[in-house]
Amino acid sequence: MGDPRGIAARFVARVGAVNRLPLLATAVALGLAVAACGSSASSSSPGGGATTSLAGHPAGAQPSVSAKMICSTEARTDIAASLGVTAKVSTPTWVNDVYSCTYTYPNGVLTLSVKELDTKAQTTQVYNAYATQLGRRTTSVAFGEGAFLTTNGSVIVRKDFKVLDVDVSKLPVKFGVPPQDRSSAALSVAATVMGCWTGS
Repeated sequence: MGDPRGIAARFVARVGAVNRLPLLATAVALGLAVAACGSSASSSSPGGGATTSLAGHPAGAQPSVSAKMICSTEARTDIAASLGVTAKVSTPTWVNDVYSCTYTYPNGVLTLSVKELDTKAQTTQVYNAYATQLGRRTTSVAFGEGAFLTTNGSVIVRKDFKVLDVDVSKLPVKFGVPPQDRSSAALSVAATVMGCWTGS
């Protein structure tokens, strides 16, 4: 995965004007989380644990291994490390090709979800619909095959035939240990997820 400090530096450069100083601390933490994730062995389990390389494929009757990763034990551990807070994670759901779970904290809720699509065109349509519905900041975010910050601080990422939603709208404006803007928390979580969610 490379030097975590190099990963963190590139991350800070890419996200531009999102509160530089709090974000620097976030970037260092997420660089370590990404490195830790990348050093794990490839695996899959009923609980969804996976650090694996998967090519994109159409939505199926069951969620993909890469989608299930967002609620896996590995993701929970890495997200807790990046935010400095441990969550109680709900039993994941799989409804209308959306795999989702909530991370509940003493003072707020983070929701992670992945929408699985059948084609690139469908993926683009859903990705753009998020931008229309939630608003899109001009800050550049370089994750997956396209990503953006929403006006409420959440992060939307597309990769393969999937769209990831890191919804921080129910977190306080300042969140984590040490406290950071919730948009920085969302970027940290997205980076942690994408660090494990590899593939073409």
